[in-house]
Amino acid sequence: MLTILVVAFALGVVAGLRTFTAPAVLLLARHYTVAGGIVAVLAAGEFVGDLLPNTPSRTTPLPLAARILSGAFVGSFVASGGTLVRVAGGVAGIGGALIGAFVGHNLRLKAIARIGAIPAGLVEDVVAIGIALAAVMA
Repeated sequence: MLTILVVAFALGVVAGLRTFTAPAVLLLARHYTVAGGIVAVLAAGEFVGDLLPNTPSRTTPLPLAARILSGAFVGSFVASGGTLVRVAGGVAGIGGALIGAFVGHNLRLKAIARIGAIPAGLVEDVVAIGIALAAVMA
């Protein structure tokens, strides 16, 4: 149970960084190829859109709500079992998404000041993908 919650939390963190990356990696890892492929295309679009200067902050209401929903989805999806386990997974995913969104935003701003906006965004993309892959392989 603890491992499931850790994975749910980690995927939630990824959802907080990039809304579509966690569900794309999870669905593809679980062999939902059509749904995973569709969400992967959305994730690729998010990678591009995130680098644009007029993209709203992830901590504004709509982007944050999308990240919370993504975290809830991946958290409950990995938590196979009864209703209580799925709810616990969803809560862990939501917690991870909130932490990923706010901590990721703060770190991104610091990285932008040091290395610039596009390199900071690309580093965040790589980190999000890496955490997602590590979580689904756990």
